[in-house]
Amino acid sequence: MYEGLKGFTDFYPDEMAPLREVVDTIEDTARAYGFRETSTPALEPAEMWTDKSGEDIVDELYDFKDKGGRHVTLTPELTPTVARMVVAKQQALSKPIKWFSTRPFWRYEQVQQGRFRELYQTNADIFGSSEPEADAEVLAFAADSLTNLGLDGSEFEFRVSHRDILGELLRSFDADVDTTEAIRAVDKRAKVDEGEYLGLLSDAGLSYDQAREFDDLLMAGDDDLSALTEFSDSDDLAAAVENLQEVLAAAEDFGVREYCDVSLTTARGLDYYTGVVFECFDASGEVSRSIFGGGRYDHLIEEFGGQSTPAVGVGIGVMNSTLPLLLQTHDAWPGEGIATDYYVLQVGDVRGVASRIARELRERGHVVETDVSDRSFGAQMNYADSIDAETVVIVGERDLENDEVTVKDMESGDQTNVPVDDFPGDSERPTYDDLV
Repeated sequence: MYEGLKGFTDFYPDEMAPLREVVDTIEDTARAYGFRETSTPALEPAEMWTDKSGEDIVDELYDFKDKGGRHVTLTPELTPTVARMVVAKQQALSKPIKWFSTRPFWRYEQVQQGRFRELYQTNADIFGSSEPEADAEVLAFAADSLTNLGLDGSEFEFRVSHRDILGELLRSFDADVDTTEAIRAVDKRAKVDEGEYLGLLSDAGLSYDQAREFDDLLMAGDDDLSALTEFSDSDDLAAAVENLQEVLAAAEDFGVREYCDVSLTTARGLDYYTGVVFECFDASGEVSRSIFGGGRYDHLIEEFGGQSTPAVGVGIGVMNSTLPLLLQTHDAWPGEGIATDYYVLQVGDVRGVASRIARELRERGHVVETDVSDRSFGAQMNYADSIDAETVVIVGERDLENDEVTVKDMESGDQTNVPVDDFPGDSERPTYDDLV
């Protein structure tokens, strides 16, 4: 008896059906915004991550040497892969490039609720536009995905920030600050106690008092962004504040401003983010961890050897993630299982007629099952009941001697005989009620 690996999940049909509905809803939303679907490899050169984040990141990867001696890894995220793809065909691609995909990723990390070592995620990215409308469209796609799944504005919130605001604020202090480490500290603010958080900022180069003042500025900026420009006359800081305000104004026009709260302590941990970033949270607080996040990464394409290309995107975890927890918390989780419209029951040597009926019903878009195990009449009826078949079509040798089949409504138990040549006939969905 073999057991599955820790952090990897089997999805049985009654679990997979609602997950498929979630994925289909998000993907249909992406298509409505004009995103085009891509497919990407599970395996990539490990250097795509180690070159940018250092060798320590291999502790978080499923990496190994392949038979050619190359250092490869199962992909832990999509952004470097799509950056590589854009660089490969940058001149031929029409701008803006709008891509989406749903696929698994692998991260060697501590397993906990809503966080596994294999996860499935839908990513949507826009390449080639630095305009606030691109950021707002990503926010709108994310919000529409959630509302299309049955949530409303009181049940989720987007905490929106700007990485350049954080960086320019840090550079305004009279200190030798490692802005990358300081922003990483901000990203951990909600996960550690105050003393450890201030200590991380001190380790990045701020004095204790400066760390306090910096944090106070972030909190003040949540309510009034002008408090930041009053603290510093940096033109770059003013430009970053203006950009955030322009994105929020565009989000208003896109109909999703109500979901957005300014939260400057939202930093996103990955170093390639450059401008507006955001994370989605459960507004009720019952799901304490981030549901998903995204943001702008304007320099990554250039860092991968391409021409300077602005980019913004979002990754929505759909399986082995916190999104199912959010939907379940707010009673928006889809119903389990798929509906079975017809079960074609066979008694005796009737396979040809039964197969013809099943085929014609399927051609009309219905879910149809029939016997493939040579079971008895009673066993087939029990099976039809177990799969919640709405209608059973009984094709028996005796009925066929009279050129008839029996159509049975499973909920009421009522049944009637109809001419075999007239079933399914011209009706798109023939049921007992249509035939009596």
